[in-house]
Amino acid sequence: MLDKRNELNAWDRDHFFHPSTHMGMHARGETPTRVISSAEGVYITDTSGKKSLDAFAGLYCVNVGYGRQKIADAIAEQAKNLAYYHAYVGHGTEASITLSKMIIDRAPEGMSRVYFGLSGSDANETNIKLIWYYNNILGRPEKKKIISRWRGYHGSGVMTGSLTGLELFHKAFDLPRAPILHTEAPYYFRRADRSMSEEQFAQHCADKLEEMILAEGPDTVAAFIGEPILGTGGIVPPAKTYWQKTQAVLDKYDILLVADEVVTGFGRLGTMFGSDHYGMKPDLITIAKGLTSAYAPLSGSIVSDKMWQVLVQGSDQLGAIGHGWTYSAHPICAAAGIANLELVDELGIVENAGSTGAYFRSELAKAVGGHKHVGEVRGDGLMAAIEFVEDKDDRKFFDPAQKIGPQVAAALLERGVIGRAMPQGDILGFAPPLCLTREEADTVVKAAAGAIDSVLSGR
Repeated sequence: MLDKRNELNAWDRDHFFHPSTHMGMHARGETPTRVISSAEGVYITDTSGKKSLDAFAGLYCVNVGYGRQKIADAIAEQAKNLAYYHAYVGHGTEASITLSKMIIDRAPEGMSRVYFGLSGSDANETNIKLIWYYNNILGRPEKKKIISRWRGYHGSGVMTGSLTGLELFHKAFDLPRAPILHTEAPYYFRRADRSMSEEQFAQHCADKLEEMILAEGPDTVAAFIGEPILGTGGIVPPAKTYWQKTQAVLDKYDILLVADEVVTGFGRLGTMFGSDHYGMKPDLITIAKGLTSAYAPLSGSIVSDKMWQVLVQGSDQLGAIGHGWTYSAHPICAAAGIANLELVDELGIVENAGSTGAYFRSELAKAVGGHKHVGEVRGDGLMAAIEFVEDKDDRKFFDPAQKIGPQVAAALLERGVIGRAMPQGDILGFAPPLCLTREEADTVVKAAAGAIDSVLSGR
């Protein structure tokens, strides 16, 4: 077994191009290789036998937990009966059609159709094309700019990487590309004027958005995209009334709202969708991770009835829409989605995310919130983050070169729990499977407190 592990490690370093990885250090063996072999519930196990509580659900995605036989059986049965057929020119499968209905039944009011892809990135690429198509059909060829936010995450393609507002995804890739713009993130903890209340800061963000729209020209701005709660940018809930004030600006200038619910869709915030949680009124919704709990790759763009009517008008003028993916609505992935959404209902996953999430965040705040180097414990639903600071009173941040966040994440892993060191700050993030129990939440809190003490004691 040891020989096989060594062989896999060597193959990994010699042949496997990992995403979001320091390529040189990994190839030289300066960073660890971990080969995951099995998983059950909220735990994963690697080939050395090390077991870890996955308090980040893979990448926010294994919502119903690992090892669900119902989803595995659905995948296997679909593969035996019909492994693949395309969705072009009106073709469908029982799985893809049924899943579409299930999604719309759960979606916020006013949503009409689902276009399927494989990842959140390609779903947002679809959204961009639909936004441009929509405005062309309406005779508004100049209305094409899309405003995103700094620290937002919307994918890592050319255009979706441009939508993303994180430096790591732009460096040396010639991104962001026009016509993508970025406005201020609703990051209350990092507000420049510390005298602002949350309400005042929300108004400040809305005012900055309106200033940008007016400076660019409202007739050139097509859409605004945002995650209900910032995810990879730091797990940052919006300031109170942020979405209401933002929605008012968008409505004023006839600008579409894209709710990127790749992370929040299907229960993460204790509601089926984050749009309902925060009172957003989207024209497009991006879904992926929680749609199948990552048992198979599947994403979707949920199109509002308002947009759908214009898209139909476009087909009447131009013929079939010139957009498609080979694997759109893949029947195996759709079968996984059906079984997953049935489990979400059967297991009370959405309700558990709300109640256990509130407990987890409360216990985390009690355990580490008073630490002199913890600037903030925040989150919503079953998402939480701890932001570290050098000086709490002055809100002075650590020098990034010290890599405090990654050090704490490493110390956490030593204690058998996986958290995530978030980019552009010393932030430890948590987004466990939505089936997490209170006892498992206690395990995460205890490990986090120990990891923070081990790294930051004596500083």
